[in-house]
Amino acid sequence: MKALVTGGAGFIGSHISDALLKRGYHVRVVDSLQPRVHPKGKPAWVNPEVEFIQGDVRDKEVMRRAMDGVEIVSHQAAYQDYMPDFSTFISTNATSTALIMELVVEMKLDMRKVVVASSQAAYGEGNYTCREHGAFEAKGRPLAQLERADWEMKCPVCGRDCDNLLLEEHMHNPNNAYALSKLFEEMTALRLGRLHGVPAAALRYSITQGPRQSLYNSYSGVCRIFSLRLLHDQPPVIYEDGMQKRDYVHIADVVEANMIALFDERATFEQYNVGSGRATTVCEFASELTKMVGKDIAPSIPGEFRVGDNRHSVSSIAKLSALGWNPQRTIQDIFRDYLAWIESFGDVGEYFREADRLMREAGAVRAARTG
Repeated sequence: MKALVTGGAGFIGSHISDALLKRGYHVRVVDSLQPRVHPKGKPAWVNPEVEFIQGDVRDKEVMRRAMDGVEIVSHQAAYQDYMPDFSTFISTNATSTALIMELVVEMKLDMRKVVVASSQAAYGEGNYTCREHGAFEAKGRPLAQLERADWEMKCPVCGRDCDNLLLEEHMHNPNNAYALSKLFEEMTALRLGRLHGVPAAALRYSITQGPRQSLYNSYSGVCRIFSLRLLHDQPPVIYEDGMQKRDYVHIADVVEANMIALFDERATFEQYNVGSGRATTVCEFASELTKMVGKDIAPSIPGEFRVGDNRHSVSSIAKLSALGWNPQRTIQDIFRDYLAWIESFGDVGEYFREADRLMREAGAVRAARTG
């Protein structure tokens, strides 16, 4: 039995590779070892039992070799950044998916399942409700509003602050290049899969946290960012006012969701949310992590915001739970496992300084006008 994991040197992909090895699969990994994520080359956590191919998921000949004889594909390779190179998002995340489906058909592979990694980002701001005027699809917060440090989503009729609704799979309203590329990716897999008889599923990940997150990626990993600052006696820097609701899920729960998507025949031609089912504010997250680290450091809330961030994002997990999946880990489990892992790196100061510098150079972080 052969399985292909794209992005298998990365955070989620490497954990999925380990899980498939335990199930008795010969696991083949394709990863480009993108320098901004893997500046020191192939990481030590890549299991020596995998067959490793360094290459680009957009390269047809690389992928033809990688897909030879496989019966399942876990497509985890992705481009995720704040850089304005929009075509790279689409080609890496969506066009690569089309290539996978193309090769399944062209090579006449007897494919058990193709599972693609989508994202909660596909929802954009999601849906909100006004106590007076009811539910509506949010269009995003204007830049001028954010520059006034006015953070909450407003009713388009009366202008009052509104409450967020849980994100459900039938919804999508992407508002940036990454989100668009992820929606295109899942639509490509599901619709071409249905058309050509290739079983496929898409998983919309919430904020996945845990060991093996790149220490260099400036875009993702609030646990990484906050942990690195606290370990160097610096306060976590919180954007907006810290009352944003988020949905944090442990990597082990995400791996279990992938196993259901890959091996449960009911999980076919559908999208599924993969989250914790719990809302946690950024301030709550920072407070609990600070306690776990054992430091008496208050967070810094300078009134800055990240362009394109959603105000609140919490997913409903009812659909995947109906197939028997339920997340078991808490944010405390995330902290404990991540901190234990990061201790193995020794002095990690260079990592958070470089990540912060890259994000600010890209213009992703801006200050509100308080005067």
